[in-house]
Amino acid sequence: MTCSGCSGAVTRVLEKAKADGVSSYIVNLETQEVIVKGTLPYDDVLARIKKTGKEVRSGVVLV
Repeated sequence: MTCSGCSGAVTRVLEKAKADGVSSYIVNLETQEVIVKGTLPYDDVLARIKKTGKEVRSGVVLV
């Protein structure tokens, strides 16, 4: 994410994902980091973010 358009795209897909198990998220353009909390499986969150065309460099699942 290098611009507000990029972070906006990620924000839009995560907002829609709230209906499927995302309880909250933080999109930080400055650090290029997204933190997602909820019950939606990691692979589903990853797929939704990738559909925006944004690269996901790493991910960690915390239980």
